[in-house]
Amino acid sequence: MVILDYTVTSNHIHLLVADDANRKTIPDSIKLVAGRTGQEFNQRKKRKGAFWEDRYHATAVENGEHLLQCLVYIDLNMVRAGVVNHPSEWPFGGYNEIQEPKKKNILIDYGRLRILLGFESYEDVRINHRKWVESCLQNQTKGRDEKWTRSLAVGSKTFIDGVKKKMGLAAKGRKRIESGASYQLRESQSSYGGHLGAKNSDIEDENTYFWD
Repeated sequence: MVILDYTVTSNHIHLLVADDANRKTIPDSIKLVAGRTGQEFNQRKKRKGAFWEDRYHATAVENGEHLLQCLVYIDLNMVRAGVVNHPSEWPFGGYNEIQEPKKKNILIDYGRLRILLGFESYEDVRINHRKWVESCLQNQTKGRDEKWTRSLAVGSKTFIDGVKKKMGLAAKGRKRIESGASYQLRESQSSYGGHLGAKNSDIEDENTYFWD
């Protein structure tokens, strides 16, 4: 598993990752991160009990333009929260690392990011990444978008249909929803009126699908 982008806040994290290994790599990695973070915090504060309020939510994202949109959405997290005016002002995110690649203490796999975004050079990655961020800031399109927070998958119609087919019985009750130039795989809208546990059932290990 490699990291493509990230944002760390005071109470949650956003991770954009790519995985070529078995289907348990991402869930196991998240459990490790969550467990170590909670353990460290409890030891430092001399407290006990749960640190994280809820489970993680995973969304499969198609390569190319949809991946770039997700990248920008993650980068603008603290702008949406009203903490900063530009993602470059938040030191605990991937924006600055993507724009100015590090030579040590590297978190992001720059080569993999370039390939998955479909650019011929990393300079193209930097230019288009910066351009999309600036466009969202200027056009005031930096608000919360539920396709990244509630969907099981985001991409083209073909991608969504492929994900749903490979999920088999686990895809029962999920519907393909058109959203502008993108499609989403989501539960029917009524499902979100229920309790939190029902929403989280979507991201149990047995309902997880990892894509190429």
